[in-house]
Amino acid sequence: MAEMKRVVAVCSCEDTMPLDLAAIAKGAGTAELRPARHLCRSQIADFKAMLGLGAGAITVACTQEAPLFAEVAEDLSYPGEISFTNIRELAGWSDQAASSGPKMAALLAASAEPMAPTRFTTLSSSGVALIYGRDERAIEMAQRLCDTLDVTVILTRPADVAPPRSADFPVFKGTVANAKGWLGAFELTINDFAAPAPSSRARLAFGDARNGAQSTCDVVIDISGGPSLFAGGDLRAGYLRADPGDRAAIEALVAEAAGMVGEFDKPQYVALNEGLCAHTRSQKTGCTRCIELCPAGAITPNGDQVAISNEICAGCGACASVCPTGAVTYQLPPADVVMRKLRTLLVTYAEAGGKAPVVLVHDGDHGEPLIEALARFGKGLPANVLPLRVNEVTQVGLDLSAAAFAFGASAVRFLGRARPKHDLSGLGRNIDYANTLAAALGYGEARAGLIETDDPDALRAALDAIAPGVAAPAPARFRPMGEGRSLLRTAITEMHRAAPAPVASVPMPARAPFGGLAINAEGCTLCLACVSACPVQALQDDKDLPTLKFQEDLCVQCGLCAATCPEKVISLVPQVDFAAWAQPPRVVKQEEPALCISCSKPFGVQSTINRIVAKLENKHWMFAGDMAKRTSLIRMCEDCRVEVVVNESFDPHENRPRPAPRTTEDYLKERRERGEDPLG
Repeated sequence: MAEMKRVVAVCSCEDTMPLDLAAIAKGAGTAELRPARHLCRSQIADFKAMLGLGAGAITVACTQEAPLFAEVAEDLSYPGEISFTNIRELAGWSDQAASSGPKMAALLAASAEPMAPTRFTTLSSSGVALIYGRDERAIEMAQRLCDTLDVTVILTRPADVAPPRSADFPVFKGTVANAKGWLGAFELTINDFAAPAPSSRARLAFGDARNGAQSTCDVVIDISGGPSLFAGGDLRAGYLRADPGDRAAIEALVAEAAGMVGEFDKPQYVALNEGLCAHTRSQKTGCTRCIELCPAGAITPNGDQVAISNEICAGCGACASVCPTGAVTYQLPPADVVMRKLRTLLVTYAEAGGKAPVVLVHDGDHGEPLIEALARFGKGLPANVLPLRVNEVTQVGLDLSAAAFAFGASAVRFLGRARPKHDLSGLGRNIDYANTLAAALGYGEARAGLIETDDPDALRAALDAIAPGVAAPAPARFRPMGEGRSLLRTAITEMHRAAPAPVASVPMPARAPFGGLAINAEGCTLCLACVSACPVQALQDDKDLPTLKFQEDLCVQCGLCAATCPEKVISLVPQVDFAAWAQPPRVVKQEEPALCISCSKPFGVQSTINRIVAKLENKHWMFAGDMAKRTSLIRMCEDCRVEVVVNESFDPHENRPRPAPRTTEDYLKERRERGEDPLG
């Protein structure tokens, strides 16, 4: 089957940016490159001609006029795919535009990378709203919304509040003690709950109050002025909150609340593979990284695993960025999709002649407008800065930075807000890991970093200040595949393979997702409790001999083995030991099995059996003196031990017979024999 023809249209936007067609052609690949200078206006006929070329796909290097081009394509019933990418603000409008040809090529090539489909969770709201306030402002808001929403007002610790003129909606007194849920499914527990007397005259007078009242609603509007009812309340769908003294915020809240009726599709930001989760085993706590970082409280313990509420999840992706096992993965888009786009950016940039690339990871809500403002009103991005858009910068894990260095990046920068929307501690942790690896492998110091600014000029200054690094002398060209742990392991391995100065082992900061175990083999009894607890089979046994083996590249440093070990001889060693990664599992300890003295069946560890016998023989009353022969039972397997006990009527305790039960008649008889009055 013949491959569909593809056309790439690039426009100089009325010659406001130079087009290095020789370099840009590297990004077009096998597609037909069509240059223009005024494609959206005087050369629109050229665009219409492209639609008639029989091309299966057209990429237009312009996003500003995308609606116009899409309308023309629809009018002409163009059956193929049409996509748009921005080379103007991202590359052409810059004081270094003359050198931006390789970057334009990279942006065009990356735009052709397919994106994964998005899955959604549907939230339904019938408009039942609870307004939580403290004075007349809550009642005034209810009066404005009662025609649109089914409103109830709760006043917390009200002072003198005038009664509404008509009972268009219920008003109660109460304080929210507990709140949970999301848009369409809120549940609140209210203390000090009371209804007002209908005879309230100058001010609302409330009856007897009670605690523990329950309320359900679709929308919660909080203008109480108190603390947020939810962790990360600003991120909770259906929970609207504003300072009661901020009139502009109140107006915005009214407008937003009025639209909270109907069905709303919310992206499923993350996916959870419960079988990979290393949260707990046998009531011993292991990994809690995701729970600690979730700003919205969407992650909760659920037996041995965690549970993630798609309805509550705010999409920051911090959980996926620090999950060591790959149990939690980001889906908007998946990490391998982002990394394939990253690969295309860096590989095409190098092939087009670009040098010392810096990857700038940014989001769409903050980073994209900031970059465009820099292009329109400032110097624009430097020619070697390759912007990579993601949904949230906090979703990015160590795998992306490692892959970027492997593909030839000299630095990676993450663009955040001056006032962060999400907690950045997870991102900061991954930046530390990336810098530790980069420094140890010869890429240079501080190769990864965070730029927190809302100022376009400050962004440019931060990018100009990046010190030159050492790029990979022979950059990797692997295709990122899979997700989670396997993708991270591949990225770090390729970073090591491409390193300017590779080393065998790199010590890592605490809580890194890789590491070894320091095991005191002398104190280990080969009980193998750690093997049972290990969720990723990094600790293994042997079917033939009492053996403990360790596979370092599988270890996720969850700590379950150390928490489970009864001898407390295991401790974590965060590191990346590339030599150990390339080796089969190493034997930590191995012993001969104990053989049953009766049937020769292996049933335990010989040293353990000897130690038990030494501790009990002639030292414990059950195994002392004439009863020392009982130690032979310890040296038997479970089957032979039972057989000996049953067949030889062996009483392990040799207790005297229990005395017969004594009755009242026995006591009376003894009194009569002693000459005493039995009824005394």
